[in-house]
Amino acid sequence: MKTIRVQGWDPVMLICQIVSMQTLHYLTLALLIPPLLATFTSPDTLAYSGGPTTVSHLMDWREMSSKPTVSTTLEGGWNSLRGAWSGGKQIGTVENDEIQEDGMEILDFGLDDTRGWMIGIAWMIACCIDIIPLYYLIRRPTYILDFSLTLNFVHLILTTYYAKSFPASIFYWAVQALGALVMIVIAEQLCIKREMSTDLSMDYEHLESGEVIELNDR
Repeated sequence: MKTIRVQGWDPVMLICQIVSMQTLHYLTLALLIPPLLATFTSPDTLAYSGGPTTVSHLMDWREMSSKPTVSTTLEGGWNSLRGAWSGGKQIGTVENDEIQEDGMEILDFGLDDTRGWMIGIAWMIACCIDIIPLYYLIRRPTYILDFSLTLNFVHLILTTYYAKSFPASIFYWAVQALGALVMIVIAEQLCIKREMSTDLSMDYEHLESGEVIELNDR
């Protein structure tokens, strides 16, 4: 007789799976982002932003969107630069007599569009690699959608907390949506194929055993 194992709701296992998926995803990004940035981006702007191994490349959505991660407080237009702020804290000041006539250049805090593209590419590669833990750790096709979206949702919370601002970039949301779509579609298909092949092999074994019993009875 074929037995069916009913899997109940196990909060400890779910939390462990969520933490494992998030940890593996960030570990993959931590291995991919530094060499990509060191190879394809401007060394000067990269050094200004803290180097290829800074945490902001991983956790700050503005890095992926090629937006300034240091905001300025201006008073009286562009001619009065009062200070530089990051994460809600003032990290530097500029006196009025130190401001150049072309003050617009002061506001360019090492932005590099290529850096944003490289971080986006690293995110997509990490999403493709996430298919492996989804296949072996999550396993159930009905859970793939939930865990994939949970990974993106947890990152949304962390990056919003880190940047002290909600992501407001079309490029960021496009990368997030495309990465989630890749994980969901491919991982679900692989898990469904595995379950179908497992069910067919089990049915075939039961069929073979039934035929043997029937022949022996004769």
